[in-house]
Amino acid sequence: MVLLLRWLFTPTFRPQVKEILNGHTPQVGLCENNHMGTPTVRQAYLDWLRIMAIIGVLVFHAAMAFVAEWEWHIKNKETSYLLLEFNFWLSRFRMPLLFFISGAVCFFIIQKKSGGQFIGLRFRRLFLPLLFGMLIVVPPQVYLERVTQGYTGNYLQFYGTLFTTGAYPAGNLSWHHLWFILYLFVYDVVCAPLFVWTLSEKGKNWLQRLHWLSKGKNIYLLMLPSVIWRTSLTLRFPSTHDFINDWCDLFYWLFFLLAGFLCITQSGLMDSLERNRRTSLALAFLTFIAINVVRWNDSEPWDTLLNWRSDGRTYAYLSLYAITAWCWVFAAIGYGKNYLNRTHRILQYANEAAYPFYILHQTIIVVIVFYVVQVEESILAKYLFTTVLSLLVSMLIYHLFIRPYGVMRFLFGMKPKTKATRKELPTEPEKAAPTIIAAEAIQIS
Repeated sequence: MVLLLRWLFTPTFRPQVKEILNGHTPQVGLCENNHMGTPTVRQAYLDWLRIMAIIGVLVFHAAMAFVAEWEWHIKNKETSYLLLEFNFWLSRFRMPLLFFISGAVCFFIIQKKSGGQFIGLRFRRLFLPLLFGMLIVVPPQVYLERVTQGYTGNYLQFYGTLFTTGAYPAGNLSWHHLWFILYLFVYDVVCAPLFVWTLSEKGKNWLQRLHWLSKGKNIYLLMLPSVIWRTSLTLRFPSTHDFINDWCDLFYWLFFLLAGFLCITQSGLMDSLERNRRTSLALAFLTFIAINVVRWNDSEPWDTLLNWRSDGRTYAYLSLYAITAWCWVFAAIGYGKNYLNRTHRILQYANEAAYPFYILHQTIIVVIVFYVVQVEESILAKYLFTTVLSLLVSMLIYHLFIRPYGVMRFLFGMKPKTKATRKELPTEPEKAAPTIIAAEAIQIS
């Protein structure tokens, strides 16, 4: 009776009463789990990490015009090996981390949706923004690239070629950086039956049997299938992001999504990542250093071994690329869970902005870079200018032209505007205990 009265009349619980009266299932607090020890609402650290990862994507793409050796849509005359090494490090884990978080968030969404509803939601929030992005957001990138290659027509003349020249790079129709959204959509649709099954009694029983992975260092066994897959196929199927011929990476990214989903279903697995965070960070550094020792000494197998395709040392070296990716992801999740599992009033705003920001950012970078590379200035100055300006412009476009309007919110995969959305951005931090962002918060995942 005491607990019932507390549930009914304590301010913390009053919103739940309202939800019940409206026919909704109430959310439980951050520290409350279901009978399996599974968190039933989304954890704040996942949103912080996702925001940080997307900012990392912007920082990565802003550097691409100035990176030595790597090709990109528009390149500066002078390039930097320092930025090459910085981007090489970021490329080890930025996308694996996003896929891992996406898998974890799918678990919170599927708890409130049927399989059909889940697929419909992903269609609206992923596939439709992908089409919009391919037709409206991405074309300016391709146009400016063609201009640097000698194209002399105006943008309207160029736009007509999207539907006559075929797919990029031979043609002009492309999803460019939006490949992530396409892959995520396909993964979610294909895995929807599996996600729903995990909520059944058989599924829950099967998940409980995996509790042994949380013991000691067993959590690192999660990386084994992915490491084997990538090591075996990366030479045969180099990364393309074209979906059709990307057989290695197409399944490689999927392993991270499934691992994220699995880990969030059992609190013990996430706890294990937190306990082993120092080990993960140490392994991440060691494997990354090992890769670079080989790279910097021009000792890669294909440069030094006669029969390198059949030599075991080749595949030992290639395995380091997948191992270091997993270790960086595990370290990020572990440290995030330990230090970032708290909210702030800015978190909801930033989390809502993350998806439109991702869709917009590369086009804005390409436009800025198109003019920046024509200026005589140091690489560092150009890079910093590109990074800061693209960040500000992306957020300004979101705040002024996307966030306030229902049509734009729909096209960018956001939820319809609510009263909370219309409020001005708060400035004071939360002083209460950590809370979580609702499972249906606007997100890439």
